[in-house]
Amino acid sequence: MDPAYPVCAQKVEFLQVRWQSDPCYAFYGVDGTTCSILTYLSQVEDFCPPRLGRNHTALPWHQKPPSYTEKAISNNSGLAMKFIRARVERMSERWTQAGVRMKQSHLLLQTPVLQVLLYPGALAGSVGQRFEAMVERGGPLGELVQWADLSCSFLNLLCVFCDRSSLIGAAPGRGSCPIQRPITFDLIYTDYHGLAHLQGAMGLAFQHYQCHFRILDSFGTEPVFNSANYARSHGYKTLWGSWGLQPLQYMTMFPHTPDNSFLGFVSEEGLCSHGERNNLCSIFSLKKILLETCKTSIKVPKKGYNMGPLRKYHVFPLSLQLFVGLGFPYEGPAPIEAIALGCIFLQPRFDPPHSSENNDFYKGKPTTRQISSQHPYAEEFIGKPYVWSVDVTNSTEIREAIRAILSTESFTPQEFTCVGMLERVHGYITHQNFCSKSAPTWPPESALKVHLGPLGQSCVSVCRRSSLLCEPALFHHLNTLSELTCTNVTLANLYALSFHPWGRHCGLQQEPLLFSCAGSDPSYRRLCPCRVHLPGQVALCPDCL
Repeated sequence: MDPAYPVCAQKVEFLQVRWQSDPCYAFYGVDGTTCSILTYLSQVEDFCPPRLGRNHTALPWHQKPPSYTEKAISNNSGLAMKFIRARVERMSERWTQAGVRMKQSHLLLQTPVLQVLLYPGALAGSVGQRFEAMVERGGPLGELVQWADLSCSFLNLLCVFCDRSSLIGAAPGRGSCPIQRPITFDLIYTDYHGLAHLQGAMGLAFQHYQCHFRILDSFGTEPVFNSANYARSHGYKTLWGSWGLQPLQYMTMFPHTPDNSFLGFVSEEGLCSHGERNNLCSIFSLKKILLETCKTSIKVPKKGYNMGPLRKYHVFPLSLQLFVGLGFPYEGPAPIEAIALGCIFLQPRFDPPHSSENNDFYKGKPTTRQISSQHPYAEEFIGKPYVWSVDVTNSTEIREAIRAILSTESFTPQEFTCVGMLERVHGYITHQNFCSKSAPTWPPESALKVHLGPLGQSCVSVCRRSSLLCEPALFHHLNTLSELTCTNVTLANLYALSFHPWGRHCGLQQEPLLFSCAGSDPSYRRLCPCRVHLPGQVALCPDCL
């Protein structure tokens, strides 16, 4: 036995029995003979010593790598792809203008040259078939909006790749074998479904490329759900978490939690002709008391209807003035687009707040957020006079809100414009580096503003109270004793950095994946890394550009 290859014999015995368990072994030339197994284990894997007289640089059954300049598109006639293509074409001129503005600002001069793969797993396989069926019924179009806008951000049409194995160099099969060649993509944008697909195709190589992934995740994944060990031992395990990525690799539709990166989308403002506005009320959902009150105040269609993204209004004169949300769906693009089209958004407050503990929609999602209204972003970051959150059981409050908002003009937050999204994506691809072993350097330390919160508050709340944002990439600057006066110190998990005033007990973070803006404990005060953000652009700070 060669001491440099201690498990060679064990691997040979394993493949003699299991070589037919995965087609990838046959793809690499294994046919059950000892000779073919030794060749595989020495040339494809590295468990056995090289065999004399063999060419170790190339295998005859390796396929030629495909050209990445060619776009392999599957299901390009489906409703989902039609929706994406229509949006890309409809907004192409605005994206072009935004690109020109970015070049004039000299920001794009620093943009790295990258190879990027966009892989919407929700549109692939059996999951894709179910998604198509939901699209036909006006289902979750927000995800399609994000994919369309992300593709435009990279100045490229979105592709749904039909053969993910060839793109990532994976052998056909169940992922038991190594990939054929190093992955050439610098960034791989996918979703939870795509992440599972790619893990199955890449097999053991998946863990070596995890840092390249960016996950489009509509509602966000908090650190407690992301760490498999912590989630399993503390009761946070769900279908959607436990991947062990850096929390900032998850990219959300709205800035739900600063533990994730806010990707967003673009609102279709200004795509309709602003004709005379009628006091017409569009119903985002149905709930009797708010609907009846709305009817007594302004003209309402006989039937309420779910608008979804306001894709119809790029061709119709603007006639809506009030967009009424009645509790569901949660946190979609429609209210932002309605506001951009000149509507005012009227929505219900939730008391008690909705969460995974009391609401079926959020149950099982990897978040502990307390949802105070149908659209928390609109309530917190836009607010009056464009967004009114009301008690739906109080008809007087509803009538007063309607009377107050009938003369308000349209408004679009900067972060939901083409330029705003380009600024954000440019910042991410230029500065976020999850493959480095070093501590993050973006945002820079100069952006750090340290705040010690009261008992029981999360850093999200602590920073927001001072009109700041918690920045998880800055936690490592605080993970030292120099920031706290402590008598006892422990290596903690979720609630570090933290301070227990009785006994001056301090907790430092031992697991970087568990640095959490969202975490809180009633017995501890959180030490929080806060930062300012640009007006209308919460993802960026003045020192971030």
